[in-house]
Amino acid sequence: MSQLGAIVTSEGIRFAVWSSSARRSWVSIFDDTGACEVERLELRPEGEGVFALFAPGLAAGTRYGFRADGDYAPERGLWFDPGKLLTDPYAAEIDRPYQYHWRLAAKRNEGADTAPLMPKAIACPLPKPLPSKPPLFQPGGLIYELNVRSFTKLHPDVPEAQRGTVAALAHPAVIEHLKRLGVSAVELMPITASIDERHLPPLGLKNAWGYNPVTFMALNPRLAPGGLSELRDTVAALREAGIGTILDLVFNHSGESDRLGPTLSLRGLDAQAYYRHLPDGRLANDTGTGNTVACDHPVVREMVLDTLRHFARFAGVDGFRFDLAPVLGRVDGAFEPDAPLLQVIARDPVLSDRVLIAEPWDIGPNGYQLGNFRPPYLEWNDRYRDDVRRFWRGDAGVVGALATRLAGSSDVFGRAGQPVSRAVNFIAAHDGMTLADLVAYERKHNTANGEQNRDGHNDNLSWNNGIEGETDDAAITKARFDDQCALLATLFASRGTIMVTAGDEFGRAQKGNNNAYAQDNAITWLDWARRDEALEQYVSSLSALRRAYPILSDTHFLTGEPAAESEIPDVLWLTETGAPLGDADWNDPRRHRLVMLLGDSRGGRLAVMVNGDRRQCVFTLPAREGFVWLSAIETQAVDLMQPLPGRSVNLMIERRATAPERVRDG
Repeated sequence: MSQLGAIVTSEGIRFAVWSSSARRSWVSIFDDTGACEVERLELRPEGEGVFALFAPGLAAGTRYGFRADGDYAPERGLWFDPGKLLTDPYAAEIDRPYQYHWRLAAKRNEGADTAPLMPKAIACPLPKPLPSKPPLFQPGGLIYELNVRSFTKLHPDVPEAQRGTVAALAHPAVIEHLKRLGVSAVELMPITASIDERHLPPLGLKNAWGYNPVTFMALNPRLAPGGLSELRDTVAALREAGIGTILDLVFNHSGESDRLGPTLSLRGLDAQAYYRHLPDGRLANDTGTGNTVACDHPVVREMVLDTLRHFARFAGVDGFRFDLAPVLGRVDGAFEPDAPLLQVIARDPVLSDRVLIAEPWDIGPNGYQLGNFRPPYLEWNDRYRDDVRRFWRGDAGVVGALATRLAGSSDVFGRAGQPVSRAVNFIAAHDGMTLADLVAYERKHNTANGEQNRDGHNDNLSWNNGIEGETDDAAITKARFDDQCALLATLFASRGTIMVTAGDEFGRAQKGNNNAYAQDNAITWLDWARRDEALEQYVSSLSALRRAYPILSDTHFLTGEPAAESEIPDVLWLTETGAPLGDADWNDPRRHRLVMLLGDSRGGRLAVMVNGDRRQCVFTLPAREGFVWLSAIETQAVDLMQPLPGRSVNLMIERRATAPERVRDG
């Protein structure tokens, strides 16, 4: 198939777009402001659904959009309307953000030309591809999920004009914070151009998360006013600091929504091909957003691949996280682990070494696919999230599930003899309660979203420590701090990749809102001035420990057998008395304590002591001649002769005893 989009040459621009159903297609050329259409050129059919034209004399910077004509029969998935200006699916840059207007969704002949309402694509030559470099991020590292706008909107050290943009991530103060936390890679929530859902403008709200794209390649001008070069420069600055960049991309649906939604791009070009439809002609809705992109269609598959190659070659990103990833693996509506798109991404010469992360669920038939993606895909592990929350909430009979999650979730990812965990372990993410809210609210509080608190999950596995929401009670405040520390220590002691969402390291809160997608305001903007510096320091210490001891970040499943070239088992599961956990212990619904004793090939040992009970307890660790147990984190120094406080995690390292320590122990 011919190259699609706007190809800039020294003599002019070649425009090309694909549609299998359109009878005619045009490119509209606009003036430098994008306000006035100065020329409309009809594209010529070239075969295989491609409409194209070379326009001599046009230069880089030309603003344009496509139009298409054919049958208008929405009940059959046909939406052709020459009065709708359509964004080029291959546009790499647009001149302004999308804004919802009812006329964008008007029926044919019932609304005026939509060109004044639409951003214009900008024809621009791409930069020279970057030299291919291996990703900095490796499985087992720390991913830091962040919303570009909310992350720096209130950052006092970032220049005001730069706050809330991709460029702000390259500011020295931001990079220093990321380095202090030991971040392996930042995962940027969607930065491609998106549109607000139609119910938000009447409520005075905006989509703050960006999971409602129009096209897949063009960046959001609000987040990256400098376009691709801004992203490229920021990725380079982060890489110079040893931090990789992962893009969260949305290929499962578009902001054109259901049959009442706006016609912006794919719908107006060929909705039958770009979107999945049910046998009765209705749009399939495996995403909960009104439409589902037909990722099994060859043209869509190539568009996704071209988008990924674009960001890998021209921005140098480490990899990608795929929102609602089962959609990418649906063939004729059913998920297939070996679906062509999933396989070709993993084998593509440009993409095969990139980090690939799947959110392994959608709401379609058999949409929950945790553990069913093939290597090298990593997967968000919500089983980890839920079991860890249940344990620390105090649920009965969860100690075995906690151990399984700490050990890498072999029950999920060890199928077919796989030796390593592909889990991305997390306790809180952008979707759901923040870490601080998790221990301060038993119920969601989403009234600010304008949906009478009906939206968002109802089962958050959260607890409030005695009072719902904000409080000045010192005892409750301390209990919440301790709970956050326990949850974070559990996460950093877990096998597999781990993920922290920006601000959870210093107590960000959203007033109990567990679906803050529409809150582009102080609810989601990180409050840097009021951050909990003690919690932040604790997270930094946990991260430093994880980096210093590969035994923690190793992704191989624990076996209970000695590691290579060692006589020490890679793990022992012990009670608080130091005895091995037996069947009765594992099955005791009242048990909330355990020790994970890790051993490595160098003969070293590290103990993760978990006291999920509310009562303090003295823990006993197995002793070895000539060795002593020392606290792994100075700020949490605990002598083994002293009781471990209730609802806490302590990490101890075994080291060779010095002469004074041997005398003292004797």
